[in-house]
Amino acid sequence: MTHLLPTPAQPLKIGTRGSPLALAQAHETRARLMTAFDLPEDAFEIVIVTTTGDRVQDRPLKEIGGKGLFTREIEDMMLAGALDIAVHSMKDMPVAQPDGLVLDCYLPREDVRDAFVAPGVARLADLRAGQVVGTSSLRRRAQVLHRRPDLRVVEFRGNVQTRLRKLDEGVADCTFLAMAGLNRLGKADVARSAIAPDEMLPAVAQGAIGIERRGNDLRARAMLAAIHDTPTGQRLAAERAYLATLDGSCETPIAGLAVLDGGEVWLRGEILRPDGSDALTEDGRAPIEDAARLGQDIARRLLARAPRGFFDWRG
Repeated sequence: MTHLLPTPAQPLKIGTRGSPLALAQAHETRARLMTAFDLPEDAFEIVIVTTTGDRVQDRPLKEIGGKGLFTREIEDMMLAGALDIAVHSMKDMPVAQPDGLVLDCYLPREDVRDAFVAPGVARLADLRAGQVVGTSSLRRRAQVLHRRPDLRVVEFRGNVQTRLRKLDEGVADCTFLAMAGLNRLGKADVARSAIAPDEMLPAVAQGAIGIERRGNDLRARAMLAAIHDTPTGQRLAAERAYLATLDGSCETPIAGLAVLDGGEVWLRGEILRPDGSDALTEDGRAPIEDAARLGQDIARRLLARAPRGFFDWRG
């Protein structure tokens, strides 16, 4: 590597949100860079940034601006040069980055499934009619109501620890978390069961960590290239092209999952009305090098099938 590596005197600054899960992801990124370049821990500085999405906990994300609420302050600091790289949960990332920033490094993807979390209940199917599901995800809300219209869904925001506390307080009878997050926190035992994608398709890019950099930072580009996981990138090429074509945001109940199968990528997609009254699914396969085109194709097929008024929630 021809660029000067970071040192304890001039550390690489890693931006992250301050939740335990966000910090676990930043620590994983740091550990991979330390190993790849044989650097000490203090050659990196983890910088915690409080975002609008972290500060506002009493309103649904769709009411205060969607996915960018978890990234805007971090990205502003990167553009100002106060951070060198930023670590993100990819399911929270908008499909387009601000001018000057690039997102082309992904760590190996974790478990993509949703976790069902409920005291004394093993599976979603075991809930009694009228029981309360807590979730802040429009996708999960719509999927639950589509499969179990007899259940009641309430808003349930906060990090993993906050949502588990709300469960203990009886705000809801059950909730959903990402298995990937529980695994990264060493809390996999919190899940009563993991929900197979065939039963509940996950969020686009769920389980993937992305690392953002400035486009003109050649040192960061070279360092991140050393820890990039190509198969994860290939899967997300399909999923994020699919999401972009659907104009996805936190206001859109959209699910999607790409899987590599030999030299092909297999993509499944689902779109739903927010109240769960209707759902459409599509899937397809293509050579890995055509992953993005496949994502666009699946999205266009869903758009073509959607009845009049289906996308009223896109406003």
